[in-house]
Parts: sequence; C-alpha cells; structure tokens
Amino acid sequence: MMKQEFELLAPAGSFEILKAVIAAGADAVYVGGSQFGARAYANNFTEEELLEAIDYVHLRGKKLFLTVNTLFKNHEINDALYDYLLPYYNRGLDAVIVQDFGVIDYIMKHFPDLPIHTSTQMTITGVEGAKLLKDLGVERVVLARELSIAEMKKIRKEADVELEAFIHGALCYSFSGQCLFSSMLGGRSGNRGRCAQPCRLPYAVLDEQKKEYKKESYVLSLKDLCGIEYLQQLREAGVYSLKIEGRMKQASYAAGVVSYYRKYIDLEKQVSKEDMLHLYELGNRCGFTSEYFVKHNDKSMITFEKPSYEKSNEALHQEIERKFVGQKSQIPVTGTLMIYKGQALEFYVNSQEHHAYVSLGEVQEAKNKPLTEEDVRERMNKTGETSFYFENLEIQMDGDVFVPNGVLNQLRREALAQLEEQMLASFVREEVYNESEEMKDASCQTQNKVSEDAIQERIICSCETREQLETILDKGDFVTTIYVDSHIYDRDAMVEELEADITKAHNAGKEIYLKLPAIFRMQTSVFYNKIKSRINNMRFDGVVVRNYEELHFAKEVFPQKKVVIDHSLYTYNDYAKHAFAQYEIHRDTIPLELNQKEIRRRDNRNSEMVIYGHYPLMTTAGCVHKNTASCDKKSGITYLKDRYNVLFPVKNYCKDCYNIVYNSVPVLLFGEINRLKEYGIRNFRLDFTIESGKEVDNILNLYSGGKGCSIEYTNGHYKRGVE
Repeated sequence: MMKQEFELLAPAGSFEILKAVIAAGADAVYVGGSQFGARAYANNFTEEELLEAIDYVHLRGKKLFLTVNTLFKNHEINDALYDYLLPYYNRGLDAVIVQDFGVIDYIMKHFPDLPIHTSTQMTITGVEGAKLLKDLGVERVVLARELSIAEMKKIRKEADVELEAFIHGALCYSFSGQCLFSSMLGGRSGNRGRCAQPCRLPYAVLDEQKKEYKKESYVLSLKDLCGIEYLQQLREAGVYSLKIEGRMKQASYAAGVVSYYRKYIDLEKQVSKEDMLHLYELGNRCGFTSEYFVKHNDKSMITFEKPSYEKSNEALHQEIERKFVGQKSQIPVTGTLMIYKGQALEFYVNSQEHHAYVSLGEVQEAKNKPLTEEDVRERMNKTGETSFYFENLEIQMDGDVFVPNGVLNQLRREALAQLEEQMLASFVREEVYNESEEMKDASCQTQNKVSEDAIQERIICSCETREQLETILDKGDFVTTIYVDSHIYDRDAMVEELEADITKAHNAGKEIYLKLPAIFRMQTSVFYNKIKSRINNMRFDGVVVRNYEELHFAKEVFPQKKVVIDHSLYTYNDYAKHAFAQYEIHRDTIPLELNQKEIRRRDNRNSEMVIYGHYPLMTTAGCVHKNTASCDKKSGITYLKDRYNVLFPVKNYCKDCYNIVYNSVPVLLFGEINRLKEYGIRNFRLDFTIESGKEVDNILNLYSGGKGCSIEYTNGHYKRGVE
C-alpha cells in the first residue's frame, strides 16, 4: 500500500507572505482576492497581484487556491462573479474554495475546468454530506474543524473523496457556517466575511433558574489548534491536505509554522520539545489544543482567560524573517550560449522538460578590446529581476569577438521570457463563453416547478418539547403543519412515540414532518441508519433537513417523503434554489440574514419564512453546561450574560451532543405577513425552541388576533440585513 502523501496548505494575506510560505515549504497557498472572501478585513490581493501570484507558484511547481467562500446575494452573482473569476480562470487558477451551493452550481456551468473545494463553512460533518458533494462534482471536501480523526477516516473510506482538514491556527467556537452571533448583534456577518468575534468576549453563566453560578469569563473562546503531533494518524486516516489557518497573520508566523510542519511531514518522527516551544512562541491564544482530533469536546479547549493573541521570542521571529521573508526564490536553469564570428548569437536555455532557444543579430569581429568569457558570464548572470538563475551556463565563443551589452541583455531577457511562457503554457485556459445574461433570465426562473399547493397558505409550527406540541394541537386551530424535532423523542422509544404523534396530528387535520438534528455526525448517522428500515414506511408527511448529510440521507431513505430544507442550508440567491431543486426539494426556508428588499427580489416560490422564533446564533460541539458545571447528559437550558446584562439562552441537545446559543429575544414579524404575501410567500413558520407551553399559547393568540400578552421582540434582519 502506498504511503499517504500530504499537501501542506498555507495562508497568505499578501504577496510577500505568499513568497515566504512557498520558501518555507508550502505545497499550496490559499488567498483572498478583492471580493467574496471570508476575511473581508484582510489585506487581500489585487487582481494584478493575484495574476502574478498564480504565475509565481506555478513556476515553482506549487498551487494557488482562491477563497470565494461567502454567501452571495443575487446581484453579486449576476453582476460580478463571472467577470471577477474570468482572468484568474484563464491564467490557470488551481481551485476555488466555495461555501454557497448556488455558486458551486454557477462555477461548474460557467468555468467547467475549474476545480472546486468546498469551504469548512459548508459544515460537512459526515459521510453523507461528503458523498453528496462528490456526486455533485466537487474535487475536495474541507471538513468541519470539530471532527475527530476517526470520523475523518470513515468519511475517506466510505465517501472516497479528497479531504482537507485544518491542522493549525484559530478555532471558531461555532461550527463554521452556522454562526449568526456577530450578524445579529452588529450586522457583521461571518457568512459574509465580516465576523466581529463575539465568541472572544466575556460572559457570565447562569443556570436554568437564571441564577449566576460562574462569574464573567471567556467561556466561548477556544485555544488555537496545533495538530503537529497527529500527522501520522491523519496520514493513516487518508486526509490529503493539511490546512494552516491565518490569512490575517504576519509573515514570520505563517512562514514559521509552515517550516515546522514541513519538517515533520518529511521526517515522519516525533516532534521535539524545542520545536513545540517554537510553535508556541510564534503565536497562540492561551495555549494550544488538539482535543477535537480525539474528543467530541472538552473544557481544556477553552481559554477562560482573555484570549489575547500572544507571541514571544522576538529573536525567533527575526530569524524566520531573515530566512524566508523577502528572500529571492529563483528557479535553477541551464544555458548554452554560442558566440561565433559572422554568425547569429544562439542561446539555449533549459529547465527540466522545458526548452527555449533565441537567435539574435550577428557576431562581429572585435576591433579593439574583444569580449572575454568572464565579461559574457557576468552579463548573462544578471537575472535578478526574473524568476531564474543559471545553475550552469556553458559559453562557447571565438576569442576575438564583440557583442554590445544591450544585445546580450536582450538575448537573456528574450530567452528567459520564452522559457517562462513555455513553463506556464500548460496552465492557461481558453476563455469560456459567458452565459450569465441568459442564466439571469432562464435558469433562475425555470429552476423550480411550482408545487400544486404552492398557492395555498400554510401556517407551520416547529416544536422541540412535548409541552409545546400539546399546546399547538390544542390551541392552534389555524396551524396546518407541524414540525416535530427529533429531540422530543427518547432514542429507545422513538418509533412508537413518533407514530403516536403522527396519529394525533392527522386526527387534528394537520400535516406532520420529522425535523432532523441540526448536526448529523457519525454517532447520529449510526442511530438513524439503525432505525431507518422501521421509520421508512411511517406515515409522517415529510422531513425537515438542516445540513448536507441529512439532505443525502433523506433522499436515500425517504424517497417518497416531502423534503424541506431549513435556513441553515442557505438559499441566499436563486442559483442556490436552482441547485437544490435537483434534489426535488418541496420547500426551502428563506435565510435569516436577508432583509426586506432582498426577500422581495428573491424567487420565493415554494419557500417558507420564519416569522416568529429565537434565532439560533451558534450551533456548537462545545457544551457550556459541561465546561462550566458538569456533563449530566440531560437536555436543558443555560444562560450566557454579556457585559450589557443581556441573557442568551443555551440549549444542550444531548442525544446528538451539540449546543445551540439562541438570541435573547425572538423575531416577530406578524405585522409583515400581508407584505410578505405580495413577495410570493405562502408558507409562514413559527419556531418554538425554548418556550414553555404557556408562552406558546400566548404567541398563538398573538398570531390569530386573540387576547395575548405583548412580548419583547426584534425584527431581526428584516429591516437592516447584512453587508
């Protein structure tokens, strides 16, 4: 069996850093351009710099990937994406890193030869999600950072797709792509590359009775990842690309980290204590963690202290800068120069399989001082502004010849330029036909067949507790559809309990859908695959899926059931709706970050909108209750209190071991329903998560115009949206 090779993938926030990490041993570099990157505040590359960078890495046998990993609004795809990518595509860009499902579809149609790597923002946590993306034509899946090595190994074995995993750098507390905390608090969306990092702020922790039991500390702040001691296990798991985080870090950090990982990838031996110390000194947040590789979560991963980014050992940083930053990185070539009287100058230049030949002018007999070989060699070796240097230069010449210096310079320039052109020729792509104008009108308007009941108004209630469900069945006469969260049911009795609720809902004249978990990792997949034969023929009307794993699972297991995709499967743009339509989606859910204007311009056929509910701000593998109290495996609610004394409920979903941090107050848009109907929306949803039965009763009364108590609420992003 062949040894698993690694690609060492480094970040670069500038051209200088790109050169430094290549010199330090990176196999590939990922960068952001002027638009659409998840680090909007980084010092991203201009178009000219990025084109030059593509050539720079290719000449050195390396690769360059471009981040296009934000969620796109309609006008951004229609008006900007094609023209933005075209010059890089033509120049030979090696891959794009993408989050938006619609952008994947768009790029495959418009840039068919451009490999796509899915961003960690897509929250791929299992075999099913990786299979779905592979079947779609994605070349590489970038895994969620929370996955264990055992989960990675299972995905590689069963999905058989190229995998990329983070190996070093900052960790988000939330699953990437499932965080609206910054968005809701200040309008700076992580999905748009503008995260304000509220996870790095202090919070006090309160119990279910809202009694403070842990004073203000940094309970959402994770230490930095350092996985250098797990290289062999990752190799055995079949991970191909090892990704270092840090496009906003300095050159000494990026190059230094790359150099140590390069060393131990090549050596395949245990990391020395001295080198571990050097990695620590290059920069860290309250230390390092590698717990995700072997554990689901652990309090040892949390900084608890103020997570200021610290570096030390200035001498080490200076040494790295001297070694890698600002240094020339030229490619060795060989040359043969022939200078014979009465003949043209002939110059042959070679670099492995590439060859250049230039013939120029006519060599004259020297009238005064003849050229010496030393003079010629000095002139021809002046390659400082090029990508090359002469490792070996053979000069064949008569002893009494003269050639002007300008001619020798021209000969050198033309030969090296010709060689560079040959070396880059295989990367250049032919320009593709721009169908974007046609796509605007045709693809997005014909993407979804309007279902027969699309014009009927549907009032949907989603519930997560037995008390909520009973209240909806008792008081919600106007409710047409109920989503029952899988966490309502005990694992050992799920089939029987669900069957009983199906009967109750149908007897009340209501549809009932099973809402699958927010995260579908290995342990969850094992459970549902174990019972799938029993639930396959149950009488529920459909399923609500919340991630790519469940979308693949539902279409495989419930081919006859209606499938609704939740807001966590983002349909920011009509291209995403079109891409999801191939999976015969019954309805999609309008993303929570779109504002009124963007919703109005969206194709809302077969869409539903959340008009009431506590928005989920974070979905996390970490557990606030476990990290600050203990793990009692009992679902419940904890509260985070910020510096303004605002309380954010945190619900732990122990059956599948994840937390959701909810907004302090619910969104309530009952007064906008008539306007939303004008936008083509016919499906309106009330999401009940942390509410008591009494609170559910009150909300139902408020909706129906009955007697109800007023509540504190927000419009969410409906008025303001995000940048």
